[in-house]
Amino acid sequence: MVQIIGVSGYLASGKDSLANYLVEKKGFSHISLSDILREDLKYQGKPVTRKNLQEIGNKVRKEYGDGVLAERALGKMVPSKNYVVTSIGRVAEIKALKKHPGFVSVFTVAPARKRFEWIRARKREEDPQTWKEFLKHEKLESKGGKAMFREFENCRKASDIIISNNSSLQAFFEKVDKMLIDIYKRPDWDEYFFNILESVSSRGTCDRGRAGSVIVRDNRILATGYVGSPPGLPHCDEAGHLMHKTIHEDGRESWHCVRTTHAEQNAIVQAAKHGVSMKDATIYAKFEPCLHCAKIIISAGITKVVCKRKYHAARTARKFFKMAGVQLIVKEDVVEKYAKQ
Repeated sequence: MVQIIGVSGYLASGKDSLANYLVEKKGFSHISLSDILREDLKYQGKPVTRKNLQEIGNKVRKEYGDGVLAERALGKMVPSKNYVVTSIGRVAEIKALKKHPGFVSVFTVAPARKRFEWIRARKREEDPQTWKEFLKHEKLESKGGKAMFREFENCRKASDIIISNNSSLQAFFEKVDKMLIDIYKRPDWDEYFFNILESVSSRGTCDRGRAGSVIVRDNRILATGYVGSPPGLPHCDEAGHLMHKTIHEDGRESWHCVRTTHAEQNAIVQAAKHGVSMKDATIYAKFEPCLHCAKIIISAGITKVVCKRKYHAARTARKFFKMAGVQLIVKEDVVEKYAKQ
């Protein structure tokens, strides 16, 4: 399973050291919530100062909620990579990141006197310069004294793991290594194939839903497919969507892009081209198949369909699967949404 480690902690407690270690030694990619705000300031042509970062941070949180930066961080992530996320200072940000099944929240602690020594050594202008200023800043950020300050005590309570940085840097990294062993979870077969499905889906050429499909039997991959136009024909990403309207018996109207071949169909066609039998196979899909795909799945001899989410127009497909004895499993009780649904 893809791992996301969110790091929060007291001022100068080793957050950056932990993140750099994961990037340099463990192959993680780094996303800083503060860097997201820096990007916003640069886009607006404003200088990146502590004051401007606080002001724009307060503004976006007020408009979109306290967890907005974490949600934007999730949107930046590539499915196949591990990430470390820093600059977390609010419980809402931890809660937003917990939407990802591979997320673990880590809080770093260190003795106050040591942290003040490290602050003095790193010589950052925005840091407290005296012990009195340090204690005042600590008090404000411990409980979230004002809108611009973080709430470290609450983040500590909301975190999954607490790592103490109270001796050498080497000892600290050894604790990080142990943490990685403790939190590693080998993916089950469904998670494994859904991870592969994400990579397959990225090849899709219709941005209304870059869907993918993986067909397996006895936990061995037989074929893959992604949504896209037949060979030699223009793709949606090149020529735009070819939308057709459908009027249903109950008067409902729905729109469908008919330029592409669906991911499930492409996977089955690939298997057929190479003479691979689909009998008693399992097909993994991003969301429930449409009626046309359902009929092809049944005809191909596939006996199990595993989907991440629901499809808004899958009512008849579900009935057909049930009548044909095809097992349908939907992992999330959420309807997949896309443009002109």
